[in-house]
Amino acid sequence: MLFEALRVRELDRFFADLRAEVETADTLDDIVVRAVVGATRALRDDEHLATMLAAEPGEVLGQLTVDGVPRIIRMATASLTPLVTNHLDPARSRALIDVLARLTISYFLAPSPLVDLGDEASARPFLAPMLREFSPPSTSNH
Repeated sequence: MLFEALRVRELDRFFADLRAEVETADTLDDIVVRAVVGATRALRDDEHLATMLAAEPGEVLGQLTVDGVPRIIRMATASLTPLVTNHLDPARSRALIDVLARLTISYFLAPSPLVDLGDEASARPFLAPMLREFSPPSTSNH
């Protein structure tokens, strides 16, 4: 029970810090890039997480995969969706945050040699096409 409370507290802190980093972004592109890059860097720099992965890899991987992903997705959605709804409708906002959280976790567990999601210059061109898929169609009058 105590271990569970600590996990929840750490996730709360993680998403509060991430939200603070993202909330000054003006565009959807900037929100997404800051969120993914910030989350990736925070996961990489988390010494406690690294220690736990080294000491109890099975338990920690369980919390970052099957057992923990629903909780992480719920917390990411609660924390970041309000920032995205200024740019997308609520359903698309939730879907985007869901995909980004899953992408970030997957990338953290198995980094790509081709794209560095912890580096803005590398991440932005990779994320931009995905954002176009989530954005509503333009309503230009031709």
